[in-house]
Amino acid sequence: MIIEIIKFFIYAILIVLISKYILVKALRRLAENLNLQPRLIGKISGVATSIPEFLTVTISSFQGLASTSIYNILSSNVINFIQYIFSIVINKNGNVLKKLGILFQNMLVILTILLPIGLLKIEGQMGIKIAVILIFLYVIFSWLMKKTHEKYLKKEEEKIEQHQSVEISEEKSSYKKSYVHVSYILLAGILLYLIGNQLGNVLNTLSEQLGIAESILGILLGFITSIPELITFFEAQKHYKEEEENKVLGVIETTNNLLTSNMLNLFIIQPLGIIIFMLFA
Repeated sequence: MIIEIIKFFIYAILIVLISKYILVKALRRLAENLNLQPRLIGKISGVATSIPEFLTVTISSFQGLASTSIYNILSSNVINFIQYIFSIVINKNGNVLKKLGILFQNMLVILTILLPIGLLKIEGQMGIKIAVILIFLYVIFSWLMKKTHEKYLKKEEEKIEQHQSVEISEEKSSYKKSYVHVSYILLAGILLYLIGNQLGNVLNTLSEQLGIAESILGILLGFITSIPELITFFEAQKHYKEEEENKVLGVIETTNNLLTSNMLNLFIIQPLGIIIFMLFA
């Protein structure tokens, strides 16, 4: 049992290191190389940092631990939001949260926390219908997310970017370098997948040996799988911290990272877990 606990901490530390030194750096360099807007960078980060949740939910579902997967998604989404607020406060970007576009997107984030609570109440009645409804909600939330940005944030984002005097060098616009950065992102994804797989096995072993409830197991998984988001939240705001007027870009990127990650967790990864549970458990 002591060996399993040691493995748990080793895998958790590896997730942090891979996220910080491979995933986040590759994402940032790819974004700069292609001159991507903060909104798109945030969405890409949200997809990349949802890989651990994808792994742990599918593994839990294959093993028949339906409650574990739901608690994993719920705790991940809650922790993501807490980490988001924490990163905003630490970087002194609280005033940006008052912007209507950011406020509305955070309302969507709160819904991605409330909806999993409803899933827990109907856990015994979950089926394909619930999975289809969740996927349909993903389409609606994606549309709302896009329209909110276009109405409240896009013009401001473009206005700030037009005042930036940084010229894109030939080196940055090189597509060959982009392929290298994409390769690093894929490598990070594969490593997170493999380590997450081992972490899931360790947690399940500890659960069996210590009799830990599925809810506790899911919450523990939620803490671990939220580490990559925490790192990307801080890195995004740190990148735009030097110039006061550009701080809003860091918050836009961070908010889109948060919302994309929570939406994927609830509306794509969770339905996949439900389907796997029904077919294989």
